[in-house]
Amino acid sequence: MTIDLNRIRFNSLHEKVMSADQAISFIQDGMVIGMSGFGGAGEAKTVPLALAEKAKLHPVKITFATGASLGNKIDQKLCESHVIARRLPYQADPTLRKAINAGEVMFTDQHLSETAEQMKHHVIAAPHIAVISAIAITEDGQIIPTGSVGNSAVFAELADQIIVEIDNTINPKLEGVHDIYVPVKRPNRGPIPLTRVGERIGTQGIAIDPEKIVAIVFNDIPDTASSMAEADEETLAIAKNLINFFENEVAIGRLPENLGPLQSGVGSIANAVFAGFEHSNFKDLEMYSEVLQDCTFDLIDCGKMKFASGCSMTLDTSAQRVMQNFDFYKDKIVLRPQDISNNPELIRRLGIIAINTAIEFDIYGNVNSTHVTGTKMMNGIGGSGDFTRNAHLAIFVTKSIAKNGAISSVVPMVSHVDHNEHDIDILVTEQGLADLRGLAPRERARKIIDHCAHPSYKAALNDYFDRACEKGGHTPHLLNEALSWHAKFEEQGSMQ
Repeated sequence: MTIDLNRIRFNSLHEKVMSADQAISFIQDGMVIGMSGFGGAGEAKTVPLALAEKAKLHPVKITFATGASLGNKIDQKLCESHVIARRLPYQADPTLRKAINAGEVMFTDQHLSETAEQMKHHVIAAPHIAVISAIAITEDGQIIPTGSVGNSAVFAELADQIIVEIDNTINPKLEGVHDIYVPVKRPNRGPIPLTRVGERIGTQGIAIDPEKIVAIVFNDIPDTASSMAEADEETLAIAKNLINFFENEVAIGRLPENLGPLQSGVGSIANAVFAGFEHSNFKDLEMYSEVLQDCTFDLIDCGKMKFASGCSMTLDTSAQRVMQNFDFYKDKIVLRPQDISNNPELIRRLGIIAINTAIEFDIYGNVNSTHVTGTKMMNGIGGSGDFTRNAHLAIFVTKSIAKNGAISSVVPMVSHVDHNEHDIDILVTEQGLADLRGLAPRERARKIIDHCAHPSYKAALNDYFDRACEKGGHTPHLLNEALSWHAKFEEQGSMQ
């Protein structure tokens, strides 16, 4: 552990420096622990890993809240040590996922904008202790976050005590890229004064009472690089379908030439779809999103994107390039708390075009983005609902089939509804694009089947829909068959 006291510019806090083993003595059984981290960036590492080791001999159970998913297998190691009793609001770890689906860990799957709101208004318990990863502590006691803000600001505000983990692996040049604005509690809250993507409305660090800091730990473990699959034929086709749609919307005057602010869901498909903008005619693009992925910085590099706002940087192949040349990017990006990056008021005001990934969608446009065959949690709803419910255009993308054709991503009825048909505007697969705006359910069904379904499943979908229409109804369904495709997959391994 490298101790660099120059990173603690509030000198009276030097006496709070200690080892991780000493710091975890503040964490007691039954506590709510709020920890920084979003999408594998900006999480504290030394403290939770030390807690996982200690719990092997001295059991402890906590409610564990973060911004989103974590890197460095932290969720896995805490889960294996049986530390986590409840997890919120999002995760992406296979070991933890297995424990959640077995009912061993209670998972509160939340819209990412709501965790801070519910803690502020005593709907869910606020943290007893906040563990915040930081670049530095300023002369006036502000905590400067690292590669993500997430829920760190609200955790630090509401917690009784704070453990700061100074991350030696993060370039100090990140200081100044954050914009920390924390809305006050209702009913005294006014409008959030953000009207443009690139505006700054807050402070560079998290302003707290330094007396709340009970421990400062230094960390030498780097963030885990994200792992993004390369674009393939299907994702390139999805991108092409979407770019063609945008070009037409601009041509007929429904979108401005730079489209307006864009949001991208997390993951390889969304990242690959956004990479398609690099070879388009669009320029002066702006992003107002959660996670700034490789595609964001690639678009900045090629001159297509002029500014990006998020709450986290989750990088794969571009990580070294971005951090080594951060002076170039510093005036082109901003990192905000997730209750600002995902705020419904701002999403509606700015006119966001939201592009997220579906596990499956049905013939009427309902989208499942969290549960495999309706019961098995993958990662969580994340911020997709925050954006979908309030976007100028709500778009979902997915490949039309999965598992070599054994699964159709277009089904008669989704096995779990995260985003209902009323919120969805556009659905896209490599087969084509369905514009659902202004259509009745029966019209939506034909368009989705014709434009999005894989050829090997179109006949079966049309047969289901025809027979459902004979039965009648505004949104025709055959209740004894609506989920039969999923049942067949579970029983036989294929929907075919």
